[in-house]
Amino acid sequence: MKKIFRILLLSLIISLLVFPSLAKDNADDLTIVFTHDMHDNLEPYNMVIDGDIESRGGFARLSSAIAKERDKDSDLLLVDAGDYSMGTLYQTIYETHSPALRLMGKMEYDATTLGNHEFDFRPEGLSKSLISAMDSGDNLPQIVASNTKFPKEGMSQTLEELETSLEKYGVKDYLVLDKKGIKIGLIGLMGEEADSNAPMAEVEFTDIVEESKALVKTLKEDENVDLIVALSHSGTDGKPGKTEDEILAKKVPDIDLIISGHSHTMLPQPIIVGDTIIVSSGRYAENLGKIKIEKNEDKWNLKDYQIKTIDETYKEDKEISSLIDGFKEDVENEYLDRFGLKYDEVIAESPFNFTPALDLAEIQEEEPLGYLIGDAYRYAVKKAEGDDYKHVDVAVVPSGVIRDSFTKGHITVKDIFKVSSLGIGRDKLSGYPLIDVYLTGKELKTAAEVDASIQPLMNSAQLYLSGMRYSFNPHRIIFNKITDTSIFTSDGKQTHLEDDKLYRVVANLYSAQMLNIVGDKSMGLLSIVPKDENGDKIDDFEERIIYENGEEVKEWVALTSYLQSFPKEDGIPQIPKSYSKKQGVKIINDDTGLVERFKNPNKISLGIVLIPLVLILIIILVIRFFIKRKRKKTRV
Repeated sequence: MKKIFRILLLSLIISLLVFPSLAKDNADDLTIVFTHDMHDNLEPYNMVIDGDIESRGGFARLSSAIAKERDKDSDLLLVDAGDYSMGTLYQTIYETHSPALRLMGKMEYDATTLGNHEFDFRPEGLSKSLISAMDSGDNLPQIVASNTKFPKEGMSQTLEELETSLEKYGVKDYLVLDKKGIKIGLIGLMGEEADSNAPMAEVEFTDIVEESKALVKTLKEDENVDLIVALSHSGTDGKPGKTEDEILAKKVPDIDLIISGHSHTMLPQPIIVGDTIIVSSGRYAENLGKIKIEKNEDKWNLKDYQIKTIDETYKEDKEISSLIDGFKEDVENEYLDRFGLKYDEVIAESPFNFTPALDLAEIQEEEPLGYLIGDAYRYAVKKAEGDDYKHVDVAVVPSGVIRDSFTKGHITVKDIFKVSSLGIGRDKLSGYPLIDVYLTGKELKTAAEVDASIQPLMNSAQLYLSGMRYSFNPHRIIFNKITDTSIFTSDGKQTHLEDDKLYRVVANLYSAQMLNIVGDKSMGLLSIVPKDENGDKIDDFEERIIYENGEEVKEWVALTSYLQSFPKEDGIPQIPKSYSKKQGVKIINDDTGLVERFKNPNKISLGIVLIPLVLILIIILVIRFFIKRKRKKTRV
């Protein structure tokens, strides 16, 4: 017996010497599970995949997926990269119940960061949400917000309240966590593009590179961390190598891992920049990301990477499902009762699938869903104003405000809200209201030019202009792509736009405000200045909100009302088949001939062409001058 024991002991010693990693019990091997951009998608939803309608997401399924990963590794790190809220009817109880944050706590998330949409209800909304979450007594994830800064003086009362709420919650510039004996430094970042999408935040979001450099130095030198992870709400959308998170990785190489949110990207394989690994799992809790890394000397290497689809293969966690049912009741009692609607109430039926949400604006073309929404705006204003109605010439719908799409079949209240879910009005209720402004014919042509010229650079800039018809050639010089524009009159006739005439335009509150920044985005080359009916510049857009019976006309309610107006079949309104195809109001001329490219140039295109020609002429004259001078010296 002793002999056997000695043999076993000797075998164990040899094994530890030959395979030293066994002795460490995988101490330098870490599993990180992650999400981002969940946008309050607490429940499963349908989406079109390869032509088929499939069910995805839902926090009850997500919880089961996380539990399975914990069964494999009980000491994993679970994090989120922001925009956990805003996007479904559950956002309507963001201030009073903070459902997503509390459910993340129930799923034992270690940490999250703040995305731009956490500020959608302004400082007051975020403050109330954090207080509600704390008052619930539930376990909550830690929040790290590294480059969110408050002004040193001149703060509004609501901003002071937010600062106090963040302190009470325990929001930090950085966090240090321990997993498997590995000291992990976490930072949370709001990128520049995300910052531009939070116009009501009031706080300042400092440069992510400079802030990260300072914090990385602190984490390495003062905290002696082994691993640095950035929860970055910046994204990898754009030209490869030039995106915000790739630039961050290049300029702050001591960040080991970047969980990249905001751009809703799903990376099937990580982006590797130097020694930094960048990962993304997609939006709306459609997937759960999982990465395994291991340390080799001073470098963390990728060991495994998986994107796990959250579908029916995961059983729903009963406790999470029960909590969601409770939140659904809160939504109906606190919000939907105001509109006489129920959460799962069927409003209409679509005989066809619209373009899937992920494909919207990917191609520069007319999009039926965009025009359905625009037509709804115009219909709702006419309904609200009754006998006092003034004709709406154009409705502006940027692709960036369309948050989801419709699939074939019944369309419920929750489905409609998800399509037009953004923002808050003056009434402090969820949902952007419709407003009206006036633009000149020249400015409407400029809006069409924004669509034609800027969309290839930024998908969210694609515009759907209900009430207008225009043609453009994508091969023409930038800001001179539009070749023809016209508008439909109140009796449906088509007529050319008059440059100096004022036209009534309807948009949601956010979109109208963003028209003001066209000049900045085009480096001053284009200009749109929203005006009132007298031609005076609008300073307070909330003064232009459309009301019906004293209530703001929310854009999602406008869409609901329009869908309810369609002819019924078996008692359910049917979306007309005309919305299943293009209407021929956004015409693309693909002629690449020189005549089509350069005919009828505007001042911008002339400048773009003439400036290089002038520079070439100057260079030729300088060269000739030196040649003549050299010849004179040779003769002497």
